[in-house]
Amino acid sequence: MRILVLSINYWPDETGIAAFNTWRCEYLASRGHQVTICTGPPYYPEWRVPAQYRGKLIQREVRNGVTILRSWMFVPQTLNTRSRILHEASFLASSFVRALATEKPEIIFAVSPPLGLGLAASTLGRIWGVPYIFDVEDLQPDAAVELGMMTRGAITDFLYKVEWKAYVGATLISTLTEGMRQRIVEKGIDPSKIVLFPPRTDASLYALRDRTDGSAFREKHGLQGKLVVSHSGNMGVKQGLEVILHAAEKSRERVDIQYLFIGDGAMRVQLEAEAHARKLPNVRFLPVLPKYEFHEMLAATDIALITQQRVVSNVVFPSKTVTLLSAGCPVIASVNSGSEVARAVLRSGAGMVVEAENADAVWNAILELSKSGESLARMSRQARQFALDSWDERRTLPLMEQQIAECVKR
Repeated sequence: MRILVLSINYWPDETGIAAFNTWRCEYLASRGHQVTICTGPPYYPEWRVPAQYRGKLIQREVRNGVTILRSWMFVPQTLNTRSRILHEASFLASSFVRALATEKPEIIFAVSPPLGLGLAASTLGRIWGVPYIFDVEDLQPDAAVELGMMTRGAITDFLYKVEWKAYVGATLISTLTEGMRQRIVEKGIDPSKIVLFPPRTDASLYALRDRTDGSAFREKHGLQGKLVVSHSGNMGVKQGLEVILHAAEKSRERVDIQYLFIGDGAMRVQLEAEAHARKLPNVRFLPVLPKYEFHEMLAATDIALITQQRVVSNVVFPSKTVTLLSAGCPVIASVNSGSEVARAVLRSGAGMVVEAENADAVWNAILELSKSGESLARMSRQARQFALDSWDERRTLPLMEQQIAECVKR
């Protein structure tokens, strides 16, 4: 099959949607399909474009059988509603022109966000007379409204119309979890055209704790003898990361506990400033780590944290959930009890779910889990087994390929 993928994120970005896209495209290419992706320069989660990609209107690369066509987009230094709209709009325009210049595909695979890629795929599909799959990784309008980033009005009404048109025009709609699928059904979309493309886990994480105990990471960062409590990944608005700082303040006298923030994102500067203002000696920030050191950090983590604002339910499913469970990290999830994250943690037996944005609950959970190394070891084993059963690539990627092939046949 000739497959054209439209997505704002791809390799060498390593987190979130970029990682999923890279795995999917390279798997399809390894199966003999001709895969082309129209994407932008790497920038996430630091929101900075590396020097080798900066200031170029277009670029072409080939990696592991996938043709990567990059086009310029505006990457803001300060994130707000206006700058994010300009960011996404610039990519929609440049990638659409870039896609028009490619060979006619047999199918288009558009990854949202940004939401507007659904309309771009619909327009290209009509021009070429080919179907498109709309892959929903984040229910963007719902998330913006529920998080208070946007209020209901003319702009959100327009976004919901764009969303509806993208759904109606798609031959198939794919999403990550059953909760997200149900949200789309509730919008009036035929359930028969909505399928699950579960995330694919990195198989190298399964045996991580058996290969290394994280001692090298602990020694490098002076963490010997510490209970390491970590948050890794994007530091954005919907993560509600202030709750970790509040928990750290409650435990500032416990010199045997170290809280780590690893990664980058729109809220990092603000979080660092708050930690400095509170004079928290038990909080440390580290940048996005290279893969080998990131794996060492996971092995060194005693308890991993997943946090979300309480209003977040089934509109997103953070990729860190898959990563942490695959790596066997015991988890404390400070999230909405009705969210997909909560369901995954509870079903897996990988840790505890506590009330979102409740620092007392987070701190009490840390105290509870830290009492028994045996309990943490059991949670680690259960986390890995759940990840293997739910997200193993030997099941999820062939399922995706089969669904794409059926769309082409139809």
